[in-house]
Amino acid sequence: MENNIIIAILLGLTAMLANAEYLFGSSMLSRPLVTCTITGIIMGDVTTGIIMGATLELAFVGAFSIGASIPPEIISGSVLGTAFAIAAGKGTAVALALGIPIASLVLILKNLCFIFVLPYFVHKADRYAEEGNSKGIDRMQLWGGFFSINLPIGLIVAFSFIAGNSVIKTILDVIPQFVIDGLGIATGLLPAYGFALLLKLMINKKNAVFFAFGFALAVYLKVPVTGVAIFGACLALILTGYAAFKDDKQTNQNSKDSDSKLAKEGGIDYEDEEF
Repeated sequence: MENNIIIAILLGLTAMLANAEYLFGSSMLSRPLVTCTITGIIMGDVTTGIIMGATLELAFVGAFSIGASIPPEIISGSVLGTAFAIAAGKGTAVALALGIPIASLVLILKNLCFIFVLPYFVHKADRYAEEGNSKGIDRMQLWGGFFSINLPIGLIVAFSFIAGNSVIKTILDVIPQFVIDGLGIATGLLPAYGFALLLKLMINKKNAVFFAFGFALAVYLKVPVTGVAIFGACLALILTGYAAFKDDKQTNQNSKDSDSKLAKEGGIDYEDEEF
């Protein structure tokens, strides 16, 4: 029991660290590849943590806030899903099956913190702004983020692991094997769904041909993902490099034309003059 408490505290701190990108900037600490790897270290199975992190990363690759659309809380889902799966001795499919519902549930709790906790610090910051107290505004920004996002998520993760570790083990032990196999198939499908969400935001008439090119390389020429990435990087450098060279050439030509016109008009070329 004491060991579980220590693990729960470390998992809670991991969730708080991942949420700290609100303080340190977009450091990508919240991504599953980072949180699951740290969880694997805490649980004593780094390899499984990395594998689960990569799988959950593909599933959540399109999970970004767009306007009022807020994705599931991937930090708690990744940490708890990985921790429960490793503790129960199960594989990636179980981590994914647990992570997504947990992330959706914690999102509700996170929104409640935004509604009932964060406004206090926002209104307090408004009063400091009216007084011209910049240090007070800074404090409210830090405390608001900590008490409405960082601390609640950390506590939720810690208490959920303590309360649910034995329960999750019991539930997973009675799940039939064919359900586990079905979850394994879903594990292969969800990354494609994640990429589809990301593609929906990115694709347009200008770049659709590049996606088709990558698809053809992977499917018909059997080029691995790394090879497709190398082809894409080289193609991007070729296209952007040529455009930059063309722009520089055009700029130099316009400069020469301007100098020639100035000379014909009897003006002064200050670049060639000595003062």
